[in-house]
Amino acid sequence: MAEREQRAGYPLAPANGYARSDEETGRSLSDEERRQKRKKWALYIIAFVIFQTGVIVFFSMTVMKFRTPKFRVRPATSFDTFDVQSSSFNLRMNAQLGVKNTNFGPYKYGNSTIYFSYRGTQVGSAIIPKSKANFRRTKKVNVAVDLIAPTNLANNSELASDINSGILPLTSTSRLTGKIEIMFIFKKKRSVNMNCTMDLNISAKQLQNIKCK
Repeated sequence: MAEREQRAGYPLAPANGYARSDEETGRSLSDEERRQKRKKWALYIIAFVIFQTGVIVFFSMTVMKFRTPKFRVRPATSFDTFDVQSSSFNLRMNAQLGVKNTNFGPYKYGNSTIYFSYRGTQVGSAIIPKSKANFRRTKKVNVAVDLIAPTNLANNSELASDINSGILPLTSTSRLTGKIEIMFIFKKKRSVNMNCTMDLNISAKQLQNIKCK
């Protein structure tokens, strides 16, 4: 009788052992899957943070960066009056200026004045009206200016020599003061100076060799 009970009990022990083993295996796999998921989420979060950081850095280095516009005389210039004598000149010049804005927002500037000089002596000036250069654009400004040799240059041998050579060296100076506005929120004051040298070709009646700093 005891032998039968003992025999009858033998199959039960292994069955319980297998059941416990399956449960432990399942629990172990479940823990491993959770660890793998946590690792994946951690990698996703790290990748997202790196991506966002890259976007912010790129945005701040390009779109949000304030750049000083460039202001210069353009070669597209014509003359309404062109009277050049042996030791004097009287010119009515239609000068075209350019305000180059490389920012991702408009540059608004106030009224200003441009001055033209011959070898350090001022020979003309013109008012530059307030306006704006749109983002990533060059604003073209047309101004009419009278260039007249003052009386103190009448006996200047250097002027006579320049006119005789056919080239009249000129300089232009000006300053614009305004604000750059990005995304209608961020604003910054910017002033830009013009300092250009150029040659007036008397026979061709045009400006040449324009160089601006």
